[in-house]
Amino acid sequence: MIQIAPSLLSSDFTRLAEAVRLVEEAGADVIHVDVMDGHFVPNLTVGPRVVELLKTKTALPLDVHLMVDRPDEVIPWFLDAGADWISIHAEATRHLHRDVSVIRAAGRKAGVALNPATPLVVLQEILRDLDYVLLMCVDPGRGSQPFIEASHEKIRALRRWRNDLSGDRPRIEIDGGLNLANTPSLVRSGAEILVAGNAIFNAPDPSDAVRRLKAAAEEAGGR
Repeated sequence: MIQIAPSLLSSDFTRLAEAVRLVEEAGADVIHVDVMDGHFVPNLTVGPRVVELLKTKTALPLDVHLMVDRPDEVIPWFLDAGADWISIHAEATRHLHRDVSVIRAAGRKAGVALNPATPLVVLQEILRDLDYVLLMCVDPGRGSQPFIEASHEKIRALRRWRNDLSGDRPRIEIDGGLNLANTPSLVRSGAEILVAGNAIFNAPDPSDAVRRLKAAAEEAGGR
């Protein structure tokens, strides 16, 4: 099943509860929350208190993307805040297996995020332990960047590799530069969880944008 995950990074931070309600009613599947620390990436966004409050405003899973140095230090905060999914960057930790194990031991979904220039090979020893892989299709740290076209081959390569696994297989999430025009090709390449920020919250009608993205993704996924 293809899932649409609106990214609150592109929403009005003074009206987060309203943004969540709007996309949930429009049929979104997941709420994507970008956490930036001003070190791993240049911007600062939200902390665990915001995640805790968002948890009271929606029944949808909260997909927390930690773009932070030393994620091991903050993972417990976001587990306590109620994050349902937590992804950490392979580039940001020295102990990837340990950090992933902490998330899964808490009964939450664990993901690893890769920057555009990070090769898939870094996942070789951890892929079986993941619930999802988050492939960045732009350089992390700010919204409204253009999609990196080489991401298609990376998605296809991960799909081939993932499909060779036995048992449970991690899902493929993509983030950055997604829009209505490239959604079908991304789904055909193998993307299953589609993070969309600017394409939703900067659209004239965000609710309609969610519905159109979902319809385009489902049509492409059915082919």
